[in-house]
Amino acid sequence: MYVMEGRVRYSEVNSEQTMTLSSFLKYFQDCCTFETEDLGIGIDFMNERLVTWMLSSWQVEVNRNPKFGEMIRVKTWPYDFGGFYGYRNFVLEDESGEVCVYANSIWVFIDIGIGKPTRILPEILDKHVMEEKYDMIYAQRKVKMPDVMEALPRVPIMKSQIDTNHHVNNEQYIAIAEQYLSDKEKIIQMRAEYKKAAILDSVIYPFVKRKDDTVYVSLKDEIGKSYVDIQFDVEQE
Repeated sequence: MYVMEGRVRYSEVNSEQTMTLSSFLKYFQDCCTFETEDLGIGIDFMNERLVTWMLSSWQVEVNRNPKFGEMIRVKTWPYDFGGFYGYRNFVLEDESGEVCVYANSIWVFIDIGIGKPTRILPEILDKHVMEEKYDMIYAQRKVKMPDVMEALPRVPIMKSQIDTNHHVNNEQYIAIAEQYLSDKEKIIQMRAEYKKAAILDSVIYPFVKRKDDTVYVSLKDEIGKSYVDIQFDVEQE
């Protein structure tokens, strides 16, 4: 298990001084990235071998949103590797050890040269120690969108949203989708299925549908293919 400690920053909270979902994802992403760097299988290792990890899906469960200034602790561990898939849990705790947020994620190992999945390198498998899956109810990887959704104004991709893979960063899609929630809708669960990567100068076409306490957001390209499909389960504050 890899552990990273921090403190909730002003830039990570909303107008109510509570952490946003996209801030949780930044911590999760940073935690697993620092782990691979410390294991010697980080960004430079991947670039030299023309391989990378691409996120396939998130399932994030929110018990409580920590507030500005709180001390927090983030933990991550892999629980399975199979073929070209990697499976990883995350937990965000407060200073007392209470679990505020927990998550499951599925990753695909990609050969950048051909742009397709490939078997995980033995050097990577050898560096990781598998741990038990987190005790949670695991949802399906696929997120089904409603047949009819409302089209909203397009969103051009900016340079600041691009990461070291030269794609829009995983968290950035969620940050875009969060904008379509009302101030009174508190996220208690988020599921996201990533389908293709947007790059610099791409344009995202958002589609949104509300149904009871669920908000569906599909971020598509100009011909209607999804970059990511997202389901927010919310409660009214």
